[in-house]
Amino acid sequence: MNEKAISQYLSFILRHKPEEIDLTLDREGWANIEDLISKSQPVNNTTLDEEIIKSIVSNSDKKRFQISDDGKYIRAVQGHSTTSVDITLNKLVPPISLYHGTAQRFIDSIKEQGLISKDRQYVHLTENKDTALSVGARYGKPQILAIHALEMHKNGFEFFQAENGVWLVKHVPEPYRVC
Repeated sequence: MNEKAISQYLSFILRHKPEEIDLTLDREGWANIEDLISKSQPVNNTTLDEEIIKSIVSNSDKKRFQISDDGKYIRAVQGHSTTSVDITLNKLVPPISLYHGTAQRFIDSIKEQGLISKDRQYVHLTENKDTALSVGARYGKPQILAIHALEMHKNGFEFFQAENGVWLVKHVPEPYRVC
């Protein structure tokens, strides 16, 4: 079983394109696991089943997915681009600084626009520089951006934290970013 490929498939379906397999997500992003299994295509010759899904959820280092308390539903905890999902998140006061990993080739655009969510609902931030570095490395030569999160919050920006610890904000204007 290729857990990485299955995790990527689940991310694609649960974050971005549930309609690809005619799967319905509720407003909080939950999908019925039985429906997900019955509608999914095999991934690298592996057919999804409940055991594989639970293994992916429990073994994921990034904790991208959550299974409901009753074990019947699954969702991606953040990173959605589909507009049908709007997970209820609690507003939180962020730490003084948070970090965002990107590729150096995006820095000029960030200087012009700030950090924007693009196709996702939120900009993703972390308290951990190593996590930011590994995220940035996925897109090219990495650059870590330090964000004055607490100052943003004091100026009216709303911060949220997903179940997996990822910090979320709609936009980070240029003045709050430090390379």
